[in-house]
Amino acid sequence: MTTNTNVLYLSHGGGPMPLMGDPGHSEMVACLQSIGRELVKPAAIIVISAHWEESVCRVLSAPEPPLLYDYYGFPDETYQIQYPCPGQPELATRIKQALIAAKINCELEPSRGFDHGVFVPLKLMFPQADIPCVQISLQSSLDAAAHLALGAALRSLIGEDILIVGSGFSFHNMRAFFSARSASDRKKNTEFEHWLQETCQSPELTSSQRWQRLTGWHQAPGARYCHPREEHLLPLHVCYGLAQQAADRAYQVSILNVQSSMYLWHL
Repeated sequence: MTTNTNVLYLSHGGGPMPLMGDPGHSEMVACLQSIGRELVKPAAIIVISAHWEESVCRVLSAPEPPLLYDYYGFPDETYQIQYPCPGQPELATRIKQALIAAKINCELEPSRGFDHGVFVPLKLMFPQADIPCVQISLQSSLDAAAHLALGAALRSLIGEDILIVGSGFSFHNMRAFFSARSASDRKKNTEFEHWLQETCQSPELTSSQRWQRLTGWHQAPGARYCHPREEHLLPLHVCYGLAQQAADRAYQVSILNVQSSMYLWHL
């Protein structure tokens, strides 16, 4: 039976720059716009963003969430960006119930807004802002196994007309973005991207092997160069914990002159 449940891990780029016409984001912008056109329009979107961490997992439950301009030093117009998509409190409550049933502590968050890890990619993919959206926080422990388990707890949503988005960045070394990169640095970027693509897509790996690789992601070649802190990778763990199979599509794009990737599952 065909369903419209899709899971997407995306690399969301630097702050509002993808919406500013920045040439370093042109491949990313084109990729997300293409994915938005190709997907059947979902009834709702769930986003796990790298830019929200809580000690206890929280689910945004506001019916009309504001935007949280959680970036600094950009032109005034970037603080006027609008993306007035509605929330969906009923879905937020169901997510909370699913997490609690899986013994994951969870609370509803009625007042926080959507951060740029939500509204920037969604504005590119679904510019009409007419799809209800719910955001889930990361857990501040940044434990890989815990985020795989978080994804697994959402498997009850499979079969529903929902898009689940893990919004992060497959490369997130802030110092490297703003400094010259040596051949060794570029090699670490390339090696980690190859490892990610193999982990997410290789038909030779079992689901259990993928799970184990993601649990021990920090042992991969170039891992800590690409992710000195792992918050931008962990949305991928949530996606895989939910999908538990090889990704149907992988997208390789250059963002700010580094190699990065995105992965899509049809469930």
